[in-house]
Amino acid sequence: MTFFICMPFMASASDISAANTRIEQALLTEDINTHLTQPTEYLGYPLGEWHLRHDQINHYLQLLASESDRVSLDSAGYSEERREQITAVITSEKNQKNLADIIEYRSNIKYGTMQTNHTNQNPLVVWLAYSIHGDEASGAHAALALSHYLAAANTPWVKELLDDTVILLTPTQNPDGFDRFSNWANNNKGQVIVTDNNHREHNQDWPGGRFNHYLADLNRDWLFLRHPASQGRVAFFHKWQPHYVGDFHEMWHQQSYFFQPGVPDRVNPLTKPANQALSNELAAFHRQALDEVKQVYFSGQMFDDFFYGKGSTYPDINGAVGILFEQASSRGQAQDSPNGVVTLAESIDNQFATSISSLKGAHALRKKLMKYQTDFFSSNIKRYREGKQSGRLVKAHGGAKHINELVSILAQHKISVKYLNTVIEDDDINFTPQDSVFIPDSQPQHDLLEALFDKRTEFKDETFYDISTWNFESALSLSLIKKAKPSAKYLSDKPNGKVTKATYPKDSVALVIDWQQAAAAPLLQQLLQQGVIVKYAQKPFSLNANIANIANRTAEKPQTSKQAIKFVAGSLQIPLKQQNFTAIELAEIVATLAQQHQVDVVASASSHAVTGMDLGSDDFIKVKPVTPLIITGADTNASETGQMWHYLDKTLGIATTMVNTERLVSLDLSAYSHIFMADGPYHLISDATSRKLGQYVTEGGTIVAQKRALVWLNKRNILNSEPKTSRELNNLFITSGMDYGDQSKLKARQSIGGAIVALKLDATHPVAFGLPNPLPVMKNREISFNLTSTPFIVAAKYENDLLISGYLANEYQRAFANTPAMIVETKGKGKIVALADNLLFRNIWLGSEKVYANALYFVPSQ
Repeated sequence: MTFFICMPFMASASDISAANTRIEQALLTEDINTHLTQPTEYLGYPLGEWHLRHDQINHYLQLLASESDRVSLDSAGYSEERREQITAVITSEKNQKNLADIIEYRSNIKYGTMQTNHTNQNPLVVWLAYSIHGDEASGAHAALALSHYLAAANTPWVKELLDDTVILLTPTQNPDGFDRFSNWANNNKGQVIVTDNNHREHNQDWPGGRFNHYLADLNRDWLFLRHPASQGRVAFFHKWQPHYVGDFHEMWHQQSYFFQPGVPDRVNPLTKPANQALSNELAAFHRQALDEVKQVYFSGQMFDDFFYGKGSTYPDINGAVGILFEQASSRGQAQDSPNGVVTLAESIDNQFATSISSLKGAHALRKKLMKYQTDFFSSNIKRYREGKQSGRLVKAHGGAKHINELVSILAQHKISVKYLNTVIEDDDINFTPQDSVFIPDSQPQHDLLEALFDKRTEFKDETFYDISTWNFESALSLSLIKKAKPSAKYLSDKPNGKVTKATYPKDSVALVIDWQQAAAAPLLQQLLQQGVIVKYAQKPFSLNANIANIANRTAEKPQTSKQAIKFVAGSLQIPLKQQNFTAIELAEIVATLAQQHQVDVVASASSHAVTGMDLGSDDFIKVKPVTPLIITGADTNASETGQMWHYLDKTLGIATTMVNTERLVSLDLSAYSHIFMADGPYHLISDATSRKLGQYVTEGGTIVAQKRALVWLNKRNILNSEPKTSRELNNLFITSGMDYGDQSKLKARQSIGGAIVALKLDATHPVAFGLPNPLPVMKNREISFNLTSTPFIVAAKYENDLLISGYLANEYQRAFANTPAMIVETKGKGKIVALADNLLFRNIWLGSEKVYANALYFVPSQ
């Protein structure tokens, strides 16, 4: 069955328009149920003539489900902008009637509890998912055509397929970005198709449609689950536990068509060899499908199967086989390329072709796919049943908030934990019920657990399509004992007690919050918004205090006692004598927020400190309200800008202004306490704006900037410290006598795709308050600082032995060791906080995100 015709080298508007109906025309040659509405009939124009919107896709799937007994709908939840992620469930009428039992069987298969009373409880499950990058739209269009074809075709192979298989079709995995792109493409489409690469249609305004609402790449969020669309998608995966996942993308328009397997030496070592063997067998079906339509393609190059946080690799560590497809992109209707004109119509055809080959290949190999999945989980199920209690004893530096974040992520990945019902001391670490859990090794998701905590620094191939490491121990700043064996009597399946609301003794003079607690920062912001006076400590201190907090979760009532308690620098003091509140009112406000954020609060009956300064000391500085601004626009890194926005908005709860670079010149910058600059070249900022930013700092403003923003600030004489960039750092590598063929290996060594390194903090500096020391951070750009005579304060430097996990060339390790990583520079009345790295990396780097809170609340007071 061949449906598709390659487009000619050049395409006129009429050629392109005609090509959009090819799939529908092909349906006329087969035995088709003509009572079902075709996409063209629903839309009122040929599929692909206009870019679809997400609501059109959902409405069509709903219509198809109402017309066909083969189609039902399932949901993977909602996007940030409340667009529903609908999936068409397509299978035989008999299977549709048994879906509840099939779902129960599938969702429990990893646990070995798969018995039901139905004989058809175990069909093959194939999930085809499209357009997780919103501007890679051809897949979503192909999915619409495919949904109709599978519902309508009565050919023997389709009937046999549907008898044996449940097919899940998810046209759009990023509804917010998809609609942003479709509106752009449609708004810039003319009657005459323009293939010129310079046309607006092919060059989206910032931030483009690739990203979601918070400008995150959702195809990097499968492990981290920072966004609701990802959370819904992973829940959907484990509900159905598919055998095969097709992940459909677009790539650069200069390319042809790619399908996995990827580069053999870049497969994650935790991926089982049988997985790659099946990928190779499936590739034969894709080759045949594309050869038939004379579409050139490639495999085994460029892309890899290493990072498990992507849609094509997450299945590989979860008992399925994931396959990545990449189609050259038209980024609109049609675009010139070295291979001829790339059209949306041709792209839809190709994605349809490999969708069909996916179904044919998976069906032909169904016994092997089922056996692979059974074998994948069998050893873990056996281990699980044996119930061995060896595993990771984990403590979060950030306290309850971060341990709860970890437990939430693990639960969504179907990884179970045990809660502590008492304090456990191991290797000089106190693991408490409030900030610690035990993660057993013996559980069905053992392989994924190993992947989340994997540490390695040596690799077969030093090239990575994405990051080389993502270790959760570093990301969340955890302390752990890897092979701990706590007694079962110290563990529980449920959290210890409920969070209670504290009451503080009437003789209290102040309430004190240790700044090491991650949730102390959002609590502080809410206090400031209510006009409460809060002070922070410039130095460590300790108090004899009456404890009245939520630490004892097993108690029905808060307990009080007297003991010496140590507080780190940065810890917060709320004086109970304030002009606008009574002591009772303040205590109620703090108690409510403390319960909400699960923050421990200490009530002190005296201003006298056992060690350090008394509570009335000038070393307690009043925290000022903050009004941050983030610079946005085409010359900023959209993902990192979005991560700043996500942290300030969703974590801290601050009203955050975002302004594109070209508008800065017209603003009164004195209205903003802080200006944040993510990575980016900033080449569009005018000289007038540069002078204005320099004046802003001189007059008392604070700039928090990272990575390439530092280069721009230095060139404009706003930052005196001199960053080293890739051009200078590349000179570290010896190239004399190098063969021409070795250039790609050199480029790989010179690239820092993502390695975890350790920073040594100056614990006395406000930027470092409350942070673990040393501090693990993700380094993913070639940048560092020159050591010059310019006066600045080094808040953090790279450790001498800095590499924790991942790949970082020895040349970089030697060059970065003991050099500054965080600098705070004074300029006039203001300050610049200069960060060599992104300490919010993908909003999963919870251990270091407090640097930005410190810069907000503490740096302006210095």
